Amino acid sequence: MKTPVAVPSSSVSRNAVALIATVAAGAALYWLRDILTPLAMAIFLLIMIDGVKRSVEARTPLGHRWAGIAALTLVVLAFFASIAIIVNGAAGFFGEASGVSQNLGPRIDQIIRDGYALFRLDNPPTAQDLVNGVDVRGWLTTLAFQVQGIASGAFFVLVYLGFLLASQAGFRKKIVTMFPQKAQRDEAVAVFERVRGGVEGYIWVQSVTGAMICVVAWGLMRAVGLQNAEFWTFVIFVVGFIPVLGGAVAGLAPPLFALVQFESYWPAAILLVGLQLILFVVGNFIQPRMQGDNQNIDPVVVLLALAFCGKMWGVAGMFLSTPLAVMAMAILAEFRGSRWMAVLLSGDGQPYAEEKAATRHRAGPEPTADT
Repeated sequence: MKTPVAVPSSSVSRNAVALIATVAAGAALYWLRDILTPLAMAIFLLIMIDGVKRSVEARTPLGHRWAGIAALTLVVLAFFASIAIIVNGAAGFFGEASGVSQNLGPRIDQIIRDGYALFRLDNPPTAQDLVNGVDVRGWLTTLAFQVQGIASGAFFVLVYLGFLLASQAGFRKKIVTMFPQKAQRDEAVAVFERVRGGVEGYIWVQSVTGAMICVVAWGLMRAVGLQNAEFWTFVIFVVGFIPVLGGAVAGLAPPLFALVQFESYWPAAILLVGLQLILFVVGNFIQPRMQGDNQNIDPVVVLLALAFCGKMWGVAGMFLSTPLAVMAMAILAEFRGSRWMAVLLSGDGQPYAEEKAATRHRAGPEPTADT
């Protein structure tokens, strides 16, 4: 009979306390979601402004102050432009779709009949039969509340952003007061740099790869004649920041609308194959090379973070799920009691890029075909 492995009681108690604290923090985040959601979005925008400011300062003759003003102006204008594009684009989308909606019922009936005939099934339902089982009024009411929540949420995001910018000037003094010893202060700054670098890297990678996908998607939609291709292009770019679900929406929504708009199935098939191809190439070849060590997150953690943040904070939480996971891994790795959680969150068991470099240095160069 083998002797059981002795686990120090201090480790058990420390891990239990860390687990209980994590559950309690999750409950608090859910309970305070109405307050914390716009605050999280404001912090996200603040990190974007800081990254744009440093980029403008490095590439232009503008000083520190004017570079900050230029970055703030660019990010706020982009924020308002995104909201305007969503509202006006949606209005134009439904307006241009009015001609399609006149034949919507018969077209859906035809699609259902063709699908049943393809699989040799009998008694296909009609579009009216499907609609009768859906609470359209309740769905529209929910949609109206969602739109109202987006408008009010955008206002509170800007309010929080203004206060964060006002308090940013005293942040360095607070760091000095909190960590009077230089070694501790350098360590705290290093944690902040890791968090900021991970979030900025995520934004950069998603923006560049999203732009690549949008260029190809816009060309395909214009080639087949899909209505309001510009609106769909913007939707594809925005949902690209939502892991897993974003790719599904980008690859399926335009082909589904093409099924209704066109009498032939070929435009929808072209869009489906083309979008899935570009999503596969970007997601499996281009994006991993660009990510590097910025997003060393386990794919299961990405999925769980998406579900957890979506449950807590809705659509805004889905957008912030991956940056929040990056931030959590960087912070948890700094404490001995919670470092094991950072290791579990990481993709290869090494939360920090410098640890990976040190491991490669100790292991020596990788063998080649000639050795």
